[in-house]
Amino acid sequence: MGQLPALVYIDGCFMKIGNLVFNNSTNDSRVLKTSKTLLNSGHDVCVVALHDTALKEHETISGVSVQRIKLVSRVWSKHRLIQVLKLFEFIGRFVFRYRKLDVLHCNDLLGLFVGFCCKLTRPKIIIVYDSHEFAINDVPNQSARSIKLKKICEGFLIKFSRFVINVSDSIANEYSRLYDIPKPRIVLNCPAYYEQPKCNLFRESLGIRSDQIIFLYQGRLNKGRGIELLLDAFSDLNSDRNVLVCMGYGQLEGLIREKAQQKNTIFFHPAVIPDVLLNYTSSADYGVSFIEDSCLSDRYCLPNKIFEYLMAGLPLLTSNLFEMKRLVEMEAVGIVAEENTINGFRKAVEALLSQDYDAIKKNVFIARKKYCWEEQEKVLNEIYRDL
Repeated sequence: MGQLPALVYIDGCFMKIGNLVFNNSTNDSRVLKTSKTLLNSGHDVCVVALHDTALKEHETISGVSVQRIKLVSRVWSKHRLIQVLKLFEFIGRFVFRYRKLDVLHCNDLLGLFVGFCCKLTRPKIIIVYDSHEFAINDVPNQSARSIKLKKICEGFLIKFSRFVINVSDSIANEYSRLYDIPKPRIVLNCPAYYEQPKCNLFRESLGIRSDQIIFLYQGRLNKGRGIELLLDAFSDLNSDRNVLVCMGYGQLEGLIREKAQQKNTIFFHPAVIPDVLLNYTSSADYGVSFIEDSCLSDRYCLPNKIFEYLMAGLPLLTSNLFEMKRLVEMEAVGIVAEENTINGFRKAVEALLSQDYDAIKKNVFIARKKYCWEEQEKVLNEIYRDL
């Protein structure tokens, strides 16, 4: 049976907080950062996640207790009805083990449903809903029926939360409008502040020349993130002066490896652990985020890779989506493509290369002091003081 960590008592006030996430919590940096912030503020915090066969049920990561719930039904089929049974097994085990929590910090819509079930058994528990995306429309080509159903569910469940947190201003405005609630607090998904020195790991490991300009895409290598467009844009260049490095893992990894074997302007690098990520990121010259406008969650997104690029000292090249465009233009840290097309991307590259690189870098260094976790956790601590 999962046990809560030892109580922490500071200035006469502490809360027992469960940070609930529906994954195995091995690489969810936002959940870990949130937990560390609350732990450092004197609260009693544990992350509650799903158990996987290769992982421990209980372990400590960066000083945070991570407790994974083991399900008998985990190995059963992925049929929709079986998935519902898995959810209710999780809820039963969670409510039994963690019913004495003061606060449940829910990191997605499923977590909010678990929070609602907890309130049925313990009305005093406080729910904080930390929606990392625009939850009702978060996948491409989603049916109108699915969006409507999720909106009804979220609209009902959100009334049971004391505070709502979003990851961009646009999403917060939409939540306020859709559900007639006060505008949610905004906690951006930024890395901790670090004055990252310039490294040269890509040139050393991939054989990229010093006169070549490296455009980096890092993150999940999945559809909807403009990766196919980037591969096409770098596949038919007149010279090899500009090169693309894709670093990460996902469903498009095979395609990227294939293109890298065929073209001398495309390179693949496997994902690296978070502790060394910025060393690799800083080895590029520009950071690329070319997310497609395939759902509302993407349209209003501010991806964490944007802030990782800034922290590593890279100017940005982004697609023409509202929040990314606003940040890039407001901080003068790069170029926004006018069109999400191959031609639009190439024009944006030309415009970016014509800018004063040193001047942009100065703006980047200023911006990274604003867009860091140390600034975001101030909002998080305000929320928990208000509780």
